[in-house]
Amino acid sequence: MTTLLEAGSHLHAPELTRDDLAELNRGFESAPAQAVIEWAVEQFHPFMCLAASMTDAVVIDLAVKVEPSIEVVFIDTRYHFPETLETVERVRRHYGLNLRVLTVGPQPVDLWKVDPVNCCAAAKVAQLDRALVGKMSWMSGLRRAEATTRADAPIVARDLRGLIKVNPIATWTDQDVSGYIADHDVPVNPLLDQGYPSIGCRPCTQPVGEGGDPRSGRWAGHDKMECGLHL
Repeated sequence: MTTLLEAGSHLHAPELTRDDLAELNRGFESAPAQAVIEWAVEQFHPFMCLAASMTDAVVIDLAVKVEPSIEVVFIDTRYHFPETLETVERVRRHYGLNLRVLTVGPQPVDLWKVDPVNCCAAAKVAQLDRALVGKMSWMSGLRRAEATTRADAPIVARDLRGLIKVNPIATWTDQDVSGYIADHDVPVNPLLDQGYPSIGCRPCTQPVGEGGDPRSGRWAGHDKMECGLHL
């Protein structure tokens, strides 16, 4: 495999073949999340970032313990719950984050009203594309247990842009997350305790009843389960 140093100054992800990625995934399947992050930082930092939804700060907590200067990206769609924006600031202060907030510009119409299915592409995916300019890799808190659409999520993969996407807690269960939050006093979005196990934009997110699918409150009434960031 090609390391960052061997790749030189060109902003291209190391030449990881399908076989390389398969080997990495086999090795990381039973490895602690910190080991995955250490590998990613060694390979890609500073040409990488962490995309955070601010539902909780678990991956942020793990990542800054490996590399305090890692860039954390939050996409402000202008439609977030006030509690989410408050969580952004609380997490920033708690960790002294290298935080980059990308804000969606004013739109002539509220896309969530006229085209809710494609609103995410304009509000979220386009901003992530901006955040990833000049990057080799990005990291997220995606987990297999979150939804059937994520059940086969790899720990390391090449995304549609050709960048290396790293999901260090892909194998974690809900119990793993809650245990880590309790053990490490990790900041969380207060909406988690108000029936919102998956938190997106305010117009398209509803609370979920006890025992319900955690993502059933997202885009309720639409044939949609993902915003497009993780495709």
